[in-house]
Amino acid sequence: MGLETGDDAGVFRINDTTALIQTLDFLTPVTNSPYEFGQVAAANALSDVYAMGGVPLTAMNIVCFPEEDLDEAILQETLQGGIDKIEEAGATLVGGHSVNDPEFKYGLSVTGLVHPDRVLTNRGARTDEVLILTKPVGVGILATAVKGKLASDSHIRGLVSTMIQLNKIACEILLDYPVSACTDVTGFGLVGHLLEMARGSKKTMHLFSDKVPVIEGAKEYAMIGMVPAGTFRNRSFCKKDTTMDKGIDPIVQDLMFDPQTSGGLLFSIGSNNAKACVERMNQRGIAAAIVGTVGQDHSCGNLVVT
Repeated sequence: MGLETGDDAGVFRINDTTALIQTLDFLTPVTNSPYEFGQVAAANALSDVYAMGGVPLTAMNIVCFPEEDLDEAILQETLQGGIDKIEEAGATLVGGHSVNDPEFKYGLSVTGLVHPDRVLTNRGARTDEVLILTKPVGVGILATAVKGKLASDSHIRGLVSTMIQLNKIACEILLDYPVSACTDVTGFGLVGHLLEMARGSKKTMHLFSDKVPVIEGAKEYAMIGMVPAGTFRNRSFCKKDTTMDKGIDPIVQDLMFDPQTSGGLLFSIGSNNAKACVERMNQRGIAAAIVGTVGQDHSCGNLVVT
């Protein structure tokens, strides 16, 4: 499984019982704390393995660091944040590479394992199934408010706690159920990634905007213009195959297109299992919610937001 599917990671089958998942991701700083930045970047990179239904095995650091401009202690704190998340995931750091670069960037290349018959993809959603999202949206808006020095301390804590949460437990729980399709919500926003699932599954997806969980403070910051440029790019990318109900508040629309960092898993599951799955996740501290349904077949795949 490679570039042709548009999935979250590549999968290479070794034998009848083992396949490798390979992915990489790196970021510029999204928080003022180097340690927290390391945690966020690692959680973000590890997420692609969980989105494919796998277990992280090894990781390697990817570092771009301005040696002349920043203290090396900042890099060490960042790397420690990454190490702690890698260990929380049960994986092992086996190396990495760094270059001198004007802009600080950090992330991971991650290798995971999955049974070839249990690989999750963003295709295969079935009519009448339910869509579940495991984290709130609003990361991009809150991060913009942080950069603008407008975010309150409590809202910053909420943002960071969401981004550093691994999708590990959510993945472990959803694997107990017959999940038809799965992805994680990152740069294309909720609408963008759901539209990819709709296209891959050739279905009409229905997203209920009033059911989507939102990080505390995100709506307020969107109201004062703290909307990242990526939101508008996502709108443009999704415009052709997305129908947005005209009655939806413009601020809520912004949240549906808001680009996420270390976002939640988005998956399709039978309605008979959806409630139990969400309840189990909620009991483990995961803000999972039913956010939509899978509709009828569609020649190309489209999305209706109400």
